[in-house]
Amino acid sequence: MEIRAFKSSDEVGWVRCRTLSFLDTAYFDNVLNKKETYENPAIELVAIDDGKVVGLLDIEYEEKEKTVCTRGRGLGGMIWHIATHPDVQRKGIGSKLLEKAESICREKGIEYLEAWTRDDEWVNHWYARNDFEKVYTYLHVYLEGKEEVDSSIKAQDSNLKVLQAFAHYTGDQMDEVISKFNRVHECHCYEKRISN
Repeated sequence: MEIRAFKSSDEVGWVRCRTLSFLDTAYFDNVLNKKETYENPAIELVAIDDGKVVGLLDIEYEEKEKTVCTRGRGLGGMIWHIATHPDVQRKGIGSKLLEKAESICREKGIEYLEAWTRDDEWVNHWYARNDFEKVYTYLHVYLEGKEEVDSSIKAQDSNLKVLQAFAHYTGDQMDEVISKFNRVHECHCYEKRISN
């Protein structure tokens, strides 16, 4: 297996790997049909095995504090995508990608990494095992069906009918929100300081 910088010729494999790896997670419906590009510099790595993309890691990083990351404690890098193809998960590919990315971060003077993920237990354990610290949690709330939508959203235009919605909940009544809606995910922010 080779870990190297992403090339434009990797895009189809990147999309396939990300899509398949997300199917069994709380992000199952966050499907992309092309690889994202970034406004700021980025570390974009792929793991290649037998000519195929089997893992990926994208980190957009700051040259000025608080331009990419939310917490602003030095220059940070945001992990936007990390994924391992389901056929080769649990073999350390994600950790190897992270290790390579951290080495590049040190060279570039990036002081910490930030990552956001939902409530998949195995994903959260991966971050903990790789020395990330959970620093914040809020809720992703999907309002689906007439009752959920009508109890929360009132359109100002009577000709506009809201059928479904996605919302962030950052208040203190998380248990109440979790019990009120059928699809709610805790969204966790993780940070990892990068030592030189």
